[in-house]
Amino acid sequence: MLLFAALLAVQGPLVVAPDGPYRSIAAAVAAAPDGGTVRVTAGVWRGPLLQLDRPVTLVGDAGAILDGEGSHEIVLVRAPYVTLRGLTFRNTGRSYHEDRAAVHVDSAASCLIEHNRFDDTFFAIYLAQTEGCVVRRNVVTGRPSTETATGNAIHSWGSRNLTIEDNQVSGHRDGIYLEFTRHAAVRRNVSEQNFRYGLHFMYSDSSAYEGNTFRQNGSGVAVMYSHVVRMASNRFLANRGATAYGLLLKEIADVTLIGNDFTGNTTGLLADGAERLEASGNRFTGNGWAVRLLASTSGGRFTDNHFAGNSFDVAVNARTVDAEFVGNWWDAYRGWDLDHDGTGDVPHHPVRLFALLVERAPAALMLQRALFIRVLDAAERVVPALTPAQVVDRAPRVSRSRGSE
Repeated sequence: MLLFAALLAVQGPLVVAPDGPYRSIAAAVAAAPDGGTVRVTAGVWRGPLLQLDRPVTLVGDAGAILDGEGSHEIVLVRAPYVTLRGLTFRNTGRSYHEDRAAVHVDSAASCLIEHNRFDDTFFAIYLAQTEGCVVRRNVVTGRPSTETATGNAIHSWGSRNLTIEDNQVSGHRDGIYLEFTRHAAVRRNVSEQNFRYGLHFMYSDSSAYEGNTFRQNGSGVAVMYSHVVRMASNRFLANRGATAYGLLLKEIADVTLIGNDFTGNTTGLLADGAERLEASGNRFTGNGWAVRLLASTSGGRFTDNHFAGNSFDVAVNARTVDAEFVGNWWDAYRGWDLDHDGTGDVPHHPVRLFALLVERAPAALMLQRALFIRVLDAAERVVPALTPAQVVDRAPRVSRSRGSE
C-alpha cells in the first residue's frame, strides 16, 4: 500500500488544460489510477455529465469552472473516497421532474466535498444513501425568483455519519435538508435568505447541530419526526413572517437546546408535539413570541434561560401544558429578592392573559398597546386566575442568567 501511494506521488496529478496534456476532464479521469488526482486548470469546462466510478481526487485551480450548460447535472459520484476541491459549479438549469444537482453522490462512502463554489444550481449537493461523507467550506448561492424555481443547497437522503460544516448557503428552497439521515454533525454553517427553511430535517435521529447561524429564512428552521437531537450554540436570527419561527419542533422526542440565541424572530421557539424537551442557557430577545408551547408538548423543562424585549415571553394554546420553568431570568419579572440569594422570592407567571386572548382571537393583537390590556395583565399578575397554573417559574433569577452572557 505504501509503495502504491509513493508511485502516485511520483506520478503527480493529471492536468486538464486547453492545450493538453488532457483536454477534457473526462479523459483525465479515465486515465487516472485509483486514488489518483486530476487537476483542472482555469477556464470554463463544459461537457456531458461527468461520472466518477472509482476513487479519484478532482481539484481545481483558481478560476476552474464546471458549467452544466443549463441542461444537466455536472458530476455524479458512485465510488468511495472521491474528493472534489477548489472548483466552481454553475448553471445546471431548472428541472421539475428530477432532483437535478451540480454534484450528485449516489450510494458512495467517504466522499469529501470542500472549498467549492456553487452558483445558480438547482440542487447544489445531493447525497443519497451515503456513508461517512464530509461537506465543508463550500459557498452555495442561488438566484431564483420563486421557491419552486430552486431545490435545496445541501440535500441528504438516507445517509449516515454525515458531516456538514463551515458552509455558506443562501437563495435556495431549504439551505440544508436532511431526511432519513442518522448520526449527522452539522456545525458552524451560515444559512440565510432561503425561501423556506435555513435547516429542515425529518426522520433524522441521533444528530447534533452546533454553532450554526440561521438568518432571514422564509420559515426559519424545522425539526420534524426525529429523536435524540442536540442543538447547541446556534443563532436563529430575524426569521420573520406570518408563519415564521426561529425553530419549530414538531413530533420529536429527546431534544436538547443549550446556549442558543433566538433574536428578532416572529416566534423564537414553537413546540408542537415535542416530548422530553430540555432547554437551558438559551437567549430569547426581541421576538414577537419567545416560546410557544402547544398542548401536545409534554415533558418540557426550561432552566437558566434569558428572556428580554419579547412581546410575549411564553404563549400556550391551552390552560393545561406539561412544561416546567425553573431559574430563568425575565425582564418582565416584578418580584423582589429580600434574602439576596439571586432568586426571586415570589413566582413569575410568564404567560400574559393577553397572550391567551391572542391565541384564541389573533385579530386581538392590534390591541396590544391599549391601556386596558395593560390593566388586565397587571391584574392577572397580582391574582393569577386564568393563565395556566403549571406554567410558572417558582425560582426566577434576579441576577441575569448564564443565557444572557
